[in-house]
Amino acid sequence: MNEQVVPEFQHHTVLLDEAVGWLAIDRVRVDGVYVDGTFGRGGHSRKILKSLGPRGRLIAFDKDPQAIAIAAAITDPRFEIVYGSFATMAQALQEKGIEKVDGVLLDLGISSPQVDDASRGFSFRADGPLDMRMDTKCGMSAAEWLAIADEQTIEKVVRDYGEERFAVQIAKAIVAGRAVRPITGTRQLAQIVAGAVKTREKDKDPATRTFQAIRIFINQELEELEVVLDQAFRQMAEQGRLVVISFHSLEDRIVKQFIASKVRLPQPDRRLPIRAVDLPQPEMKLLARIKPSATEVAENPRARSAIMRVGECLSGVAFSGADQ
Repeated sequence: MNEQVVPEFQHHTVLLDEAVGWLAIDRVRVDGVYVDGTFGRGGHSRKILKSLGPRGRLIAFDKDPQAIAIAAAITDPRFEIVYGSFATMAQALQEKGIEKVDGVLLDLGISSPQVDDASRGFSFRADGPLDMRMDTKCGMSAAEWLAIADEQTIEKVVRDYGEERFAVQIAKAIVAGRAVRPITGTRQLAQIVAGAVKTREKDKDPATRTFQAIRIFINQELEELEVVLDQAFRQMAEQGRLVVISFHSLEDRIVKQFIASKVRLPQPDRRLPIRAVDLPQPEMKLLARIKPSATEVAENPRARSAIMRVGECLSGVAFSGADQ
């Protein structure tokens, strides 16, 4: 495997050792099939390959062309990269003749290189074109969407995806601002939002929630997360591990509720004569809920909001549940 990483793409992979460790590759199936649903800059994939046996396989996904270019440098024959959303996992695995996988890792959100590259439009810290697409080769940019969306739609997106209490004022300001001139730059949008937000959270720019909301909407991040969780579960072999790292409450809530739905047992009618052996069994067990250590957060402040949840797929194994 080629370990070379282009300098401008170097970044700190959050919960690197913990995430790969909880896949339990050496305990589950060292020569199994694993999926890295979010290749990014390859931190988790490279770590998985170091643990994988000689007959193991790693299938990685990413819809960012820059990530695909980085993945091309990995020449390990056990590794394959798929250019596309992780929501296409089921179809991609079927096309490769893979029926079951032994572990799926999802590192959600955006990577540091995406944030730091002003040309991507994810951040307002440096001025750049208002793009925000993870796949820059298709779809509508944030600027294009803001030019045509009505006020009510903008308000709903900012409120629902950004959990922004000033969504009404921000939507009105955006519509008023674009009437003067098109909103095409990150700083321009940030200034419009700052003028609409009357109070600010400590140590947080007033545009933070709005940028998060528009990015999530443009990339359909929550909808794709719901799709991939279901697909990953259906593809999982017995004792396979699902490891998901999320960075904000909307993502984590979806992951938490998904695992809980598989852990929770339907309650049978107590009036019916049902033997214990015939009772329905949970489909998954929650193994862990982990946050980065103080040391990791000090070294990489962007890790501070990360939460990792780990579930294991079961097959008729009784389990009492876990604290969510």
